[in-house]
Amino acid sequence: MTGLPDIKDAARKAGFARRKSAHAEDIGTGAGILSGLLAGFRGVPLSGYMPIRTEIDPIPAMAEAAAHGPVGIPVISGTGKPLRFARWEPDMPLVEGPFGARIPEKPVFFEPEILIVPLVAFDATGGRLGYGGGFYDRTLEQLRAKRPTLAVGFAYATQEAEALPLEATDQKLDMIVTEVEVIDLRR
Repeated sequence: MTGLPDIKDAARKAGFARRKSAHAEDIGTGAGILSGLLAGFRGVPLSGYMPIRTEIDPIPAMAEAAAHGPVGIPVISGTGKPLRFARWEPDMPLVEGPFGARIPEKPVFFEPEILIVPLVAFDATGGRLGYGGGFYDRTLEQLRAKRPTLAVGFAYATQEAEALPLEATDQKLDMIVTEVEVIDLRR
């Protein structure tokens, strides 16, 4: 009998394969679409991410947003803990952080109200499959308990799955931005 961890592993493997294929053909349109969305939220504190492996690159959109308000990037504090967010500016000194993501050399922490979230796969209901550490789920739960927090998944369109094996602790995305469209799931 196959358990949920096995089903999630299979869904991750399929998501990684679709992402790798899309990344090889990426012409960079996703960041422009993301910038267009973020233009409607000028000045609202937000966090992006420093792309690793074959993740779609939000840095051009983050750089544009940084001209209008605070932008941060996630910092992993430890296994089982929510993420913290360090202020980020284009061309600032960065160092290697946990899991290979770059982080500010001298972090100054703040709490964003918008999170641009990397992912392995997503579905039409806003379900998100990440790497399996639960960092964004814990973080979104914590931030949403304090104030409205917008979770914007950023991915290639081909990362969409028909259905994902989700759990009660998985936090839903409010919007998904791909290289071809913005999907608004807010009701």
